[in-house]
Amino acid sequence: MARPSQPEFPPLQFVTTTAELAALCARLAEESFIAIDTEFLRERTYYPELCLVQIAGSNDLAVIDALAPGLDLAPLAALLALEPVRKVFHAARQDVEIFLNIFGAVPTNLFDTQIAAMVAGFGDQVGYDSLVQSVTGGQIDKAHRFSDWSARPLSPAQLHYAAADVTHLRIVYERLCDRLAREGRLEWVAEEMAELADPNTYRADPETMWERLRPRTNNRRMLGLLKAICAWREREAQRVNIPRQRLLKDESMLEIVATAPENPEALTRIRGVSKGFAEGKSGQGLLAALKAAAARPDDEMPVSLNAKEGARPSPALVALLKVLLAAKAETHNVAAKLIASSDDLDRLATEDTPEIPALHGWRYELFGADAQALKGGEIAIGVSGKRIKLIKS
Repeated sequence: MARPSQPEFPPLQFVTTTAELAALCARLAEESFIAIDTEFLRERTYYPELCLVQIAGSNDLAVIDALAPGLDLAPLAALLALEPVRKVFHAARQDVEIFLNIFGAVPTNLFDTQIAAMVAGFGDQVGYDSLVQSVTGGQIDKAHRFSDWSARPLSPAQLHYAAADVTHLRIVYERLCDRLAREGRLEWVAEEMAELADPNTYRADPETMWERLRPRTNNRRMLGLLKAICAWREREAQRVNIPRQRLLKDESMLEIVATAPENPEALTRIRGVSKGFAEGKSGQGLLAALKAAAARPDDEMPVSLNAKEGARPSPALVALLKVLLAAKAETHNVAAKLIASSDDLDRLATEDTPEIPALHGWRYELFGADAQALKGGEIAIGVSGKRIKLIKS
């Protein structure tokens, strides 16, 4: 496919006032779909800092300066809440998280072209550049990929770089939809959008953050201390709005659990903990969380992840399920990762009927039913020529 010529794209608008934004959103409210992207910074903060919003409709192409003095983003919030207008993103999670944090709601009627591309057989989590090239033949200029989008003024080259994402995104969306409609798979994509539309998808639960560190110990008391300080760190990082690792690194957290310091002096002996931190408000909060956790009885402490997961899956059975998954993904031209994750396969190997997506909807028809039949000895895996085939037992 040839790359769309630039004259097909509307002229670029740089929106810096509330009046301009209101007029733009009023026009876009009449569209059946709009393409959206954002530029943001997250290196220094817990919550992403929105710098730009890029939007394209059939007759509008705009870059909204979210940092413009006096700009009220309320018209944008109203547009994102408008159900009849589909909001098209690529790899939507971070963009949607930003809008949830700012406006308190997830945009309605979402469509993610990365998920659609996985359903259409473009592989696991295909990048935007690759998808644009595959679908449109176009190329994305990477020259300004690492720009500081909070710096002002922005150059014309930066603005056109930012806008290019949504101009191509409209074309990618339309062509993916045509392809998926021909293949009868648009409903599959619709099922995937439910997770994106759930606000809980974007909210970290402080009480489960300890599990991310994958502690190897089975000592419930140590796990209780780890759970407590991980929950404290998450809430503290949110309060002061800095990345959790910048507040306190994982390695320091594990050492704190191992040594259980009871005062600021002992806390400063932990690698990565400064005297200012230990003696300040954050250090006091951490020590208080440790003390409160240490006072809890053993039966209130968490159980190790290994104990919760029960029996370890048979590596041989997991390997067979992986072969079946790869064969199904190849046959149906769907990204294997979208059908079932590694954790799903582990649970399939150890549980009779685990509550996993692979045993529901289109995934069950493609893979789940045969996965259960393979476990039950009703089918076997063989080879025919250069392809995998299923053999009824």
